[in-house]
Amino acid sequence: MKSLLYPITNEFRNEKKLDGLWRFCFDPDERGIKEGWNNGLPKDAINMPVPASFNDFFTDKASRDYCGTFWYQCEFHISNANLEHRNYIRFGSVTHRAVVYVNGIEVGRHEGGFLPFVCDISDAVKPGEKNVLVVKVSNELDETTLPCGKVSTLKNGNKLLKPYFDFFNYAGIHRSVWLMSINPASITDYGVITDITDNTATVKLSVDALGIKELDYSARAILKDEDGNEVATKDITLNPGCSKENEFEDDEDNAEQPGLEKLCGECELTVDEPVLWDVHRPYLYNIEIVLLESGKEQDKYEDRIGIRTISIQGTKILLNGKPVYLKGFGKHEDFDVIGRGFNYGIAKRDFECMKWIGANCFRTSHYPYAEEWYRFADEEGFLIIDEVPAVGMMRSFFNFMDAGSGGKYTYFFETDTVPQLQKNHLNAVREMIRRDKNHPSVISFSLFNEPETISTFAHDYFKVIFEEARRIDPQKRPLTGALEKTSSPEKCQCHEFCDFISLNRYYGWYISGGSELSDARELFIEEMDKWKEKNTGKPFVFTEFGADTLSTEHKLPSAMWTQEYQNEYYDMNFEIFDKYDFVQGELTWNFADFQTVEGTFRVAGNKKGVFSRNRQPKDIAFRIKDRWEGIPDKE
Repeated sequence: MKSLLYPITNEFRNEKKLDGLWRFCFDPDERGIKEGWNNGLPKDAINMPVPASFNDFFTDKASRDYCGTFWYQCEFHISNANLEHRNYIRFGSVTHRAVVYVNGIEVGRHEGGFLPFVCDISDAVKPGEKNVLVVKVSNELDETTLPCGKVSTLKNGNKLLKPYFDFFNYAGIHRSVWLMSINPASITDYGVITDITDNTATVKLSVDALGIKELDYSARAILKDEDGNEVATKDITLNPGCSKENEFEDDEDNAEQPGLEKLCGECELTVDEPVLWDVHRPYLYNIEIVLLESGKEQDKYEDRIGIRTISIQGTKILLNGKPVYLKGFGKHEDFDVIGRGFNYGIAKRDFECMKWIGANCFRTSHYPYAEEWYRFADEEGFLIIDEVPAVGMMRSFFNFMDAGSGGKYTYFFETDTVPQLQKNHLNAVREMIRRDKNHPSVISFSLFNEPETISTFAHDYFKVIFEEARRIDPQKRPLTGALEKTSSPEKCQCHEFCDFISLNRYYGWYISGGSELSDARELFIEEMDKWKEKNTGKPFVFTEFGADTLSTEHKLPSAMWTQEYQNEYYDMNFEIFDKYDFVQGELTWNFADFQTVEGTFRVAGNKKGVFSRNRQPKDIAFRIKDRWEGIPDKE
């Protein structure tokens, strides 16, 4: 089983980032394989930064909007000292599918553009020599992919992606690439569950490892406080097998490596007078897991964990047993020039803006973000609703209009593409939970955004998705999914799967906007009264609401797209939220303006941001700041 653990360096493990300038070329005619590009790209390949989206570096539209196959290449060295180790290449993400070659040999492939994957390159590398790493990538989408879309062909022969979603289909190697060297006998995964009783915490730890067959292995867990003082330690017996979150029948990575076997074990660590991880008061313990063979250390993995609980009780969301009100944003990994590529400076600015405005939560709309976002959130005390890239499950090229207004609608889950879509969906859920399960900041997994939910086909489809997520998450976090307008209290057949109900609503924008704002208010109350009558007994969180606004525009009296209208829109929404005590969160759409496909309804992107794309506040930011600073994070 290839490990998705975040790369670290210690006396048993080495990691080196391969970020920088790679070689790059488009392949619209699919010549690459025929001409041997897997061995190395042609001489006319250009430089391309990694990590970053390729799109916005170009000044011509055909390159920016390119749809099809494209290639990356870099070179690396492995020393002879690493011959006793297994060597791996780890990609933080490649959007949307990748085939990886080392020295012309295929070493792995991956479907899905937002989660990490690992390739074992041990048998393909040449120690002490230059090695060539080549990645063949495709950014095409269809109704089996996450997210969903369609490819059309222009009269000039160029492919054009038609997304079923409202954000730009940035593509490329968006996150860091690591070269890793690890012992054959190694720790491959761990899981943490924390329980708190009175003034004592129990940390339940599961460990997965690989060991050489017929040898005797065990593990040891050591928990230390932030000052490095040991607070608990326990020896772990390892037996053949793997933990539940790593049992996937159709997962190729579950195959045993020659001469190795999968091992797993569990233990409980007791912490007296624990310091809890909490909103804006994060405390992280250091966990050290050591793999032993006949008492001799073979591998070690170190990480930071938080002790906290998350649960639902009636219409309340409880963090450490106390109600928490979610205040924050739906976001995007989006910035000028670099697109969806991860950048520490941008992440730092975003967290500072969210702290300034009084937020405590964000949703990773509409895909899992780079791992560094979660590590940041762990250390800053932010709550995350972690979302799988199940967006576009509504057959519409104007998704934002149809989803926002409850307009044109077709059943989506009755076609012959659904079995493959569901397989990809399940795999994305497994990869997301496997990667993010130990972050204290992650309080929920969102398993869809604005799909069709009014048919029995949709009900049966999502029943399988939710059951699998509940099976494999060791912490049994609350599950949710964002429902658009057509998923009304009368029609929706999927809200029953959600532990808290997430609503995306645009009364006053897509529905009865501008001078009809008073009508929008009445329609909004009408729908909320119907949800109240259903008496679901669950919390509700608004995961999207917002109005497009140009930061340069002011007008009295107000008009749509001006900052004055955005203020009036938010005032109306906040009034409605405060009328219903089962509303336990408000995540605005969006944190910042972001890029979309061009069109008559988009002015160089989506302008619903509370902040501009370069992270400066619009007028509404100050209004929201006043509101959120007046609402305590916890009761």
